[in-house]
Amino acid sequence: MSYIPRLKKFYTEEVVPKMMEEFSYKSVMEVPKIEKIAINQGVGGATQDKKLAENALVEIGQITGQKAVPIKARKSVSNFKLREDMVIGAKVTLRKDRMYEFLERFVTVALPRVRDFRGISDKSFDGRGNYTMGVTEQIIFPEINIDKINKITGMDITFVTTAKTDAEALALLKHLGLPFKNQRN
Repeated sequence: MSYIPRLKKFYTEEVVPKMMEEFSYKSVMEVPKIEKIAINQGVGGATQDKKLAENALVEIGQITGQKAVPIKARKSVSNFKLREDMVIGAKVTLRKDRMYEFLERFVTVALPRVRDFRGISDKSFDGRGNYTMGVTEQIIFPEINIDKINKITGMDITFVTTAKTDAEALALLKHLGLPFKNQRN
């Protein structure tokens, strides 16, 4: 028998029936699912210090368990001392099993380590069922060794779903365990 991530099994056994009942879908195939999780980190200081961009690549690779891809500048901007093809960030796109494993670690281990955490905002949906959130410190992830960090940086995490509306995507992410704030203002 092959390995199935715990959260993927939870999705098929518990989330799908709840979503079918909640939104009265006719088929299991109509139930939205997460397609991918994209994580990116822009490193503005990389124009002065190339080591920052290399550190970002290594850190995102450690966090996700997948090799990060460098983001390069498309054109030169003299005011920012930016040259074309200079590395200014890092990104990773997680799919399938690695995506579910990252999501589980993110919800159960990383988010509880955020200082003064009261839940994540439910206002960052894009209108098409995708959710983007920012993380201010990379040290919330246990894979990062705090002693080896020379600069605390943040990153953006985007959850791309097959949901048609934001309400469906919010319900899906809530069922998968993302701790949203209770009130909706």
